Amino acid sequence: MNDQNDQPAPEPRRYAFFFDVDGTLAEIQPRPELVFIPPATLAALERLHAGGIPVAVISGRPLAQLDALLAPLQLPAAGVHGAERRDATGELRNLALDNQALERIQRELQQACSEHPGLHLENKSVAFALHFRQAPELEEVARTLAEDFAQRYAEVLTLQPGKCVFELKPRGASKGEVIRAFMQEAPFSGCTPVFLGDDLTDEAGFAAVNALDGRSIKVGDGPSEARERVASVAAVGSWIEALLNELGVPAEPRIKPD
Repeated sequence: MNDQNDQPAPEPRRYAFFFDVDGTLAEIQPRPELVFIPPATLAALERLHAGGIPVAVISGRPLAQLDALLAPLQLPAAGVHGAERRDATGELRNLALDNQALERIQRELQQACSEHPGLHLENKSVAFALHFRQAPELEEVARTLAEDFAQRYAEVLTLQPGKCVFELKPRGASKGEVIRAFMQEAPFSGCTPVFLGDDLTDEAGFAAVNALDGRSIKVGDGPSEARERVASVAAVGSWIEALLNELGVPAEPRIKPD
């Protein structure tokens, strides 16, 4: 893999940019609700969007959480690994499980998790996440539990491992598929996709971007389908700033850092 410094600068007017959030735009925190996007990075994203460059965020988080993290900026976005998607016109296109099935799965997961203090169940409305960051000794317990539910509900659920989490998401939800969907629509169509992500959940996105002859960029260490690297979340912020400088976008953001 090549370091970001070995790569030629992109030609921004020909590219469409897709960003993961946790571990890419924002540092991972002990609990999901503690995550925040640094004000300078948020301002840089606003400037990129205001400069007329196609940009979207793609995350395991629900859309409502993404909007809260990015506020007041609202971008085209895909939440829950593509189970929820808002296109550039604001239209919502969602995958969803039957409400009765969701309630049944939630009850069963809550009962199972109650037997393992330290295992945190997150209900994402259309998916579920088993977090073990605060209890790493429960990794195999979480894995076994998630695999069991994925097998029992295989017609509607699929398992997505991540950093200190196992997620149960609607079948068909994929960051790769959602990038392909965006690339069929304005203002992304006709551009070359660039995707930055850090986790196992982003590998499908990297593969899709590679197949489209785009730029796949892994944040941090570890094996990956990505063809380029940046070192850290802080380096992502610097990468966006370099992009803005190349574009000549004015330095005064509409979003003012605190």
